[in-house]
Amino acid sequence: GFAFEDRETMMSPPLEAGLMPGTVTEIHPQAEAFIATLARTLKRGAAFFIDYGFPEAEYYHPQRHGGTLMCHQGHKADADPLVAVGDKDITAHVNFTGIALAGQDAGFVVLGYTSQANFLLNCGVADLLAGASLGERAMAHRLLAEHEMGELFKVIGFAPLNASFDALGFERGDRSHKL
Repeated sequence: GFAFEDRETMMSPPLEAGLMPGTVTEIHPQAEAFIATLARTLKRGAAFFIDYGFPEAEYYHPQRHGGTLMCHQGHKADADPLVAVGDKDITAHVNFTGIALAGQDAGFVVLGYTSQANFLLNCGVADLLAGASLGERAMAHRLLAEHEMGELFKVIGFAPLNASFDALGFERGDRSHKL
C-alpha cells in the first residue's frame, strides 16, 4: 500500500528558502539523478524538458506551504494520494532551479528557461500555423495561451559544456535569471 512516513534524509530544501514550520514540500532525487546520467551520456546536441513547475523562489513561496502534490481522477483534482489508491494519477511540480543546478553540477550548461508559449513561438510555431485548419489552431491556442498551458508549462534546455548549440527557443523571453 501507499503510506506517508517521516524519516531522515540527506535531501532538504535550501536553507535560504526560509520555510515556515509545518511546511510540506517535495524533493526530486530521481529527476536530479536522471539529469546527472544524461550529462554523462550526451556528448552532442541538447536536451529540453517541458513540465509544469517554478523557479525556487516561487516553488517555496509561503502560499505553497502544503507542497505541490496533486492527484487527478475523472477530471477532478485533490491532494490526498491515500484515497482511491491505484485509481488516480499523482503528480508534483518541478523545482526548475534544482534541476538547473543538478545540470550544472553534472557538467551541463543551461541554454535557457522560459514558458512553453515563448519557447514554441521562438521556434516558429506561428509560421507553422499559417496554413493550419481551425481545429489545429484551436489545439495550438491551448498550448500557447497564458491561462492554459502556455504559461503553466516551462521549458529548460541543457547542452554539454563544450558543445556549440543555437538556443533558438530561448531567444526572447528567457527567464534563466530567475533560476
